Amino acid sequence: MDEKTKKRITETIEKHQKMVAELQADGIETITAAADMIIESLRQGGCVYICGNGGSAADAQHIAGELVGRFLRERKALSAVALSTDTSIITSVANDYSYENIFERQVEALVSKNDVLWAISTSGRSANIISAIKKAKEKNASVLAFTGSKNCPMENLADVCFCAEAKLPFLTQQIHQIAYHIICDLVEQSFCEQ
Repeated sequence: MDEKTKKRITETIEKHQKMVAELQADGIETITAAADMIIESLRQGGCVYICGNGGSAADAQHIAGELVGRFLRERKALSAVALSTDTSIITSVANDYSYENIFERQVEALVSKNDVLWAISTSGRSANIISAIKKAKEKNASVLAFTGSKNCPMENLADVCFCAEAKLPFLTQQIHQIAYHIICDLVEQSFCEQ
């Protein structure tokens, strides 16, 4: 391995380590608040609806799978839906309205006051995510935002906002993954204790 490659790998790992240290120093209360919000919703018969674009859409599906299936323990299935998975809805809404409305229309159709909309955007500025959040707030649902930018529109609209600030989206996504796995663990543990 040449020194340039080794240096690039080392720098990437060091950036990740720095963000993990920031998560440990500053993120515990937010992660706890997010888990508590979801637990309260599910105990009231609510559902967690998750949305995101690109890699964040994949994260939305990952989270839904952990909640509906299981994370670490056997327990009852927990109600969660990734809004990025129904291609017929997404393409028809994008075609008939606009791409900005693909999640908003689903929120309008599905979300109610006991539910949580878990909105993920590394920029914190995705128009279709912001539209979905605004619709969820109109319906008196709780909103959990995962962003990669502080003082973004999503932070100002959400009930709880977890921010893993980074210039590169993949670094934000790595920290988002750690945080959402912890949240899934806390939620699951809560339902295993019943």
